[in-house]
Amino acid sequence: MSVSSYPIVRLRPKAEARAIRHGFPWVYGDELVTDRRTQGLEPGALAILEDAERRTLGLVTVNTRSRIIARMIDRDPEAVIDQAWFELRLKRALDLRERLYADPFYRLVHAEADGLPGVVIDRFGDVAVVQPNAAWAEIHLEALVAALVAVTGVSAVVKNGSGRSRGLEGLAEETLILRGEVTGPVPVKMNGAVYMADLIGGQKTGLFYDQRPNHAFAASLARGQKVLDVFSHVGGFGLAALAGGATSALSVDGSAAALELARKGAEAMGASDRYATRQGDAFATLEALAAEGEQFGVVICDPPAFAPAKPALEAGLRAYERVARLAAPLVAPGGILVLCSCSHAADLSAFRNASARGIGRGGRRSQVLYTGFAGPDHPVLPQLAEGGYLKALAFRLDG
Repeated sequence: MSVSSYPIVRLRPKAEARAIRHGFPWVYGDELVTDRRTQGLEPGALAILEDAERRTLGLVTVNTRSRIIARMIDRDPEAVIDQAWFELRLKRALDLRERLYADPFYRLVHAEADGLPGVVIDRFGDVAVVQPNAAWAEIHLEALVAALVAVTGVSAVVKNGSGRSRGLEGLAEETLILRGEVTGPVPVKMNGAVYMADLIGGQKTGLFYDQRPNHAFAASLARGQKVLDVFSHVGGFGLAALAGGATSALSVDGSAAALELARKGAEAMGASDRYATRQGDAFATLEALAAEGEQFGVVICDPPAFAPAKPALEAGLRAYERVARLAAPLVAPGGILVLCSCSHAADLSAFRNASARGIGRGGRRSQVLYTGFAGPDHPVLPQLAEGGYLKALAFRLDG
């Protein structure tokens, strides 16, 4: 499409154009004039955004099916979204990650913060997993993948088209290999541990890089300790604790496939003799361990997002409180309880308060030792608080 043929979309008179000018990347449905022409745009179409006084704000992608009706893609309304455009953004993202990490295992693109709205790319050595979670990225996927291969040199690219975000954009779910081959789980070395990432059938992109610094902190407290890792996925905190010198680690998860990958990770580390898994519902397992009289020097609970959006906030906070209440009695006196939340809707204060209530209801007193967030390969736009979704709290429990 030539620049001159981009359609124009316009903010409503009461919409906050100042926020857009100062870097906020989204326009919500009630902020945009949705006349017949705008409604007729294909999901993911490019358009020039103007304020109510017809002043140009930049180039956006439009999806009238989404609550986020427009996403700022380039402040230059003359921008052409082609392979060269993607290469510039990917080179900038790659430069940061190569400064952060010696090995090519990281989140390469973290959506809006890396200038690619709704796009997530995780790198696993010679393989990249792309999540095109916005309609515009689906349309331009071929150019994005070509740029990704050109910039990084990866030989295989997987499209992971699953998750709640795609549903909100009206996109179908599908996972497929776009380039090269992926023959099995990829071993990832992180914090001294080895994780086996299933890039095709695993959860999300196969591994959660965001917890890397929080794994490291928990592992620093695990030396000589018996460790419990609940909602462990493919080994998460438990394998990191073994690398940190834990005497033993028990991982609990509802997925048999994830626990099998965790066991393979422990085997690759030479730590199978210190590692055990237990499949089952996390809440029921916490209750069962208490009934068995078990206690651990370090307990970590890293559940899925209980409050992914505001309507689920109250129920989500009750669930976080329940996790803390059930986990607290399993912590030995003077031991450590690490609680995590990846819920966008639950901010740090609300999550901390829910956790503290749960610990108190579990009969324990606590002090906060550590507050952690996602690693630096998950940068956050300062104008977009939702980007700072991950919170990790470490409590020391007495009595």
